[in-house]
Amino acid sequence: MSLAEELLELATATAREAGRMLVDKRPLEGPDVVQTKSSPTDVVTQMDRAAESLIIDRITAARPDDGFLGEEGGTREGASGVRWVIDPIDGTVNYLYDLPDWAVSIAAESGGVTLAGAVVLPRRGETYTAARGAGALLHGPSGTRELRVSPSVPLERALVATGFGYSAARRASQAQVLTGVLPAVRDIRRGGSCCVDLCALAAGRVDAYYERGVQEWDVAAGALIVQEAGGRVEGLRGAPAGPELTIAAGPGTFEALHTLLAGLDPLRD
Repeated sequence: MSLAEELLELATATAREAGRMLVDKRPLEGPDVVQTKSSPTDVVTQMDRAAESLIIDRITAARPDDGFLGEEGGTREGASGVRWVIDPIDGTVNYLYDLPDWAVSIAAESGGVTLAGAVVLPRRGETYTAARGAGALLHGPSGTRELRVSPSVPLERALVATGFGYSAARRASQAQVLTGVLPAVRDIRRGGSCCVDLCALAAGRVDAYYERGVQEWDVAAGALIVQEAGGRVEGLRGAPAGPELTIAAGPGTFEALHTLLAGLDPLRD
């Protein structure tokens, strides 16, 4: 078994366990809000922290020398050269409202290269996995299938996923960009979870995705899944995908969406 396959096996098992815990222990009245981030719409819950703690504990038990980057503060240096990038609940507001599109996302990287990624959608019974150089898979209620992005979809026929930031000022700028995107594409979808949108792209359920403000833990696993499904994940004008802008699509569609966005000044806020 290669290192990437070993890391993927651990990521998948751990993400599934965290997902089961989040479903089983979710309070019926919604998780208690223990603090806010940049605005009241970005809630951090006790369950978020509990899931990250579970993930770090399980991985540390198997690989005690690895490092971590976690959304909820579970960050530490390691000695092995492997670092785990964790989003314990991507789509926290969906989780709070008991909407199904939230996920546990775990990626493993070495030398700045993502080797393995697992995204688990507990409410949908789906697990998306990828190991570098080995393709991407969807494990779901109807079985397992290989993932491929939709290639060369003309922009006017492309279903495009996106998301919005938490601050009012950023939302206002993103709304202005959206007014330039919407007339040029088939339609827009806003699901509320970056990694779920990326997995939907890999599965051919949407044709493209873009968003400003996503963090490393939001995209680490999902980006590898898209890439192993034949797609591109980058920022603007060759920059890496990241908080400034993340664009993802299949060949042909990516270039068209990039050109459209570049003309709309998407970094204006």
